[in-house]
Parts: sequence; C-alpha cells; structure tokens
Amino acid sequence: MSDPFAAPAVLMVAPNGARRTGADHPRLPVTLEAVLAEAEAAADAGAVALHVHVRDESGRHSLDPELNRRWYEALRGRVGHRLVLQLTTEAAGIHGAEAQMRVVEEVRPEAVSLALREFAPEGEPSADVRRFLERLAARSVSPQYILYTPEEVARFRELRENGVIPQRRPFVLFVLGRHTAPGEPVDPAQVDAFLARHDPACPFMVCAFERRESACLVHAAVHGGHLRVGFENSLVHGDGRPAACNAERIEDVRTILRRIGRPLADLAAARAIFGEAARV
Repeated sequence: MSDPFAAPAVLMVAPNGARRTGADHPRLPVTLEAVLAEAEAAADAGAVALHVHVRDESGRHSLDPELNRRWYEALRGRVGHRLVLQLTTEAAGIHGAEAQMRVVEEVRPEAVSLALREFAPEGEPSADVRRFLERLAARSVSPQYILYTPEEVARFRELRENGVIPQRRPFVLFVLGRHTAPGEPVDPAQVDAFLARHDPACPFMVCAFERRESACLVHAAVHGGHLRVGFENSLVHGDGRPAACNAERIEDVRTILRRIGRPLADLAAARAIFGEAARV
C-alpha cells in the first residue's frame, strides 16, 4: 500500500469567504481587482488552487451568475495558468439550492464547492440535485463536497455507496470549527474523528478556523490530507500574530510542511487530483 504522506499535498488558498470585510482585516479582498492581486500573490507563495467567494458592489457574498462569470473569466485570464479555480456555492443564509445550481450551470467553472448540508439537508438529495450532480461530470466540473461533522462524513459515504453521489472518488473538505463561533477551540485531533468515518479511497482536504489553523493543517498533512488556508478561516498565525496577507499564511504553512517532509503538489498534480475527482 502506498504511503499517503509521500503523495504531494494540494495547497489551496481561500482569501475572502462570505462574511468577513475590510473591517476585519485591511488586506481581506472583496473586490475583483483585490482578489486578482491576492490570487497572484498566493500563487507566488506556493498555492496551486483558489477557493473564491464573489462579492457584489456592496461587498456582499453573491451567487449572481453574470457577476460570477465575470469574476471567473477575469481570474482565468490572470491566474488560470497557475491555479485551479474553484467557485463557491455557499448559501451564506441568503441563497437556496436553485440559485446554487444555477450559478454552476451558467458559469461552468473548473471546480466548485458544494456543502452537503445545503444541497441535501436530510435524507437523499432531490431529483433535481441528483441530476445536477450527474451533469457536473458530463461538463468536466470538479465538485468538492464540504462536510462539517464526522456524522456528515458517514452520511456522505452512505450516499456515495448507494450511488447518490455519482463521482467514483469524490474530493471532500473537512471543516474544523465554525465561523459563527470564532472563540470555540479547535483541536487538531478532530481530524481523526472525520477520518474514522471517511473512505480512504477518496482524497480529503482540511480547513480550520482561527488560531489553530496551522496545527490542524499539519495534522491533516501527516495523514495524507490536502490543505486549505487563508483569511476565510483565519487572520492569524499559530502564535497569535496577525497575518499581513493571505500569502503570508501560505508561506507559514509551507515552511511547516517542509520541516515535516510532506511534498507539495504542483499545478499539474493538483489538476490531476481535481480531474480524477470529477469522474463517474
């Protein structure tokens, strides 16, 4: 059996999220030009994938298809040769499943993130959602399924085994902590509870909120996981120092990974992982 620690880790940057603004950090990007600049700096720092939330003129999270298309095309033109581009479909308490599916159908990005609890809050997904998931593969859109608890990991695995999730080796993201509870402690060992219910045949990525972000990502890396880092989840380093920018957070995590000997994926390897995760 191959050693998962020896496989290159995808380093994804999540520079803005749906909720934070410039009041939280002056370098948090909420305009297209700011996101483009942060994306270039992130690629310079070693990221090979970008998870982006589109914001409207007032700075609010938006799933408007035309606005998302405009941002996506601009990103593809500026950094598409350096980063896998993943659009979010997060509801953020604003949007429903119809709007979430419509933005993907109309923009057809390289990759998207889909929260299981938003697309299928209980039981099996609706017929519309199931058809949507099947169309993703036909259109070469790579989904990454977001899972917030070990119980969701178990439910996702059951849906996959029952054929509801059509991808053979879907990519998942484990989320440690919550944006609604920033003071709630996050323990790197929480990764183990997720992995206990995870199918090891499928690639996984981890993100974590606030100060222990780096520690959680290193724990995930040791177990063969891929890593998402950035201001969506944490504005500070592991020692509590404020990070100057997203690129600084990337460099911090890269330094730790070099220290423990986990190799980093280049763009070709990252695209291969996302591409494989799209297949049915």
